[in-house]
Amino acid sequence: MPAWVDLEGAVNVRDLGGLPLEGGGVTASGVLIRADNLQDLTPSDVVTLVDELGVRVVVDLRSHIEVDTEGPGPLTGRVDVHHRSLYPEKGSFSDVMISRADGENPFVRYYLGYLRDRPDSFVGAMRDIASGPGPVVVHCAAGKDRTGMVVALTLAAVGVEREAIIADYALTGERITAIMDRLRSSDLYRPDLEGITDESRMPRAEYLERVLEVIDAEHGGAASWLAAHGFDPAPLYKRLVSAA
Repeated sequence: MPAWVDLEGAVNVRDLGGLPLEGGGVTASGVLIRADNLQDLTPSDVVTLVDELGVRVVVDLRSHIEVDTEGPGPLTGRVDVHHRSLYPEKGSFSDVMISRADGENPFVRYYLGYLRDRPDSFVGAMRDIASGPGPVVVHCAAGKDRTGMVVALTLAAVGVEREAIIADYALTGERITAIMDRLRSSDLYRPDLEGITDESRMPRAEYLERVLEVIDAEHGGAASWLAAHGFDPAPLYKRLVSAA
């Protein structure tokens, strides 16, 4: 089970080491960390991430509007921050508001939309993770939807067991109240969350199960999808698995 990283200014942070692989073995610890918004990190949090854990690269999946409005965060200048928005940079600026849609579940449609709209950001994030150095932190606002998709694709591409990928996604549910409290405290996200319950934002296993089913059926799996977009998963595997 991934290890929670307890910080004062972020509530959904965990190291993705120790996940079981198809055929045996586990993912390496100290390589990939997922997180929610890093804007409120305290000086002590920065010491934990940079000096103690050795983080040198952050993949920020927030949109440019989110970054411009809230600022780049206290890790700027201490680590390399790569902005990899999963939006086409027009229209909606964040994923805190999920609209209704016919057909697939709205969350499933959003997740598949990330793949459709920004394959370049997925590939860029994979390259960031594969090249390191040190632990790489991937985050968005809640650390649930955009982060969940990048992490799920990464784990699937290196052969993590499907059940473990989905379990990690659902694990964010343990922190959903704290996540929603953080978002509601932000002038940027609060208006879109009026009348929205914590329960409605739970990461449900069936959402990611369906997304991965579609990727398998239409693209032959995560590794094939990445290869079709110009990324060889081999360096990612070497970094996240061979280092274990």
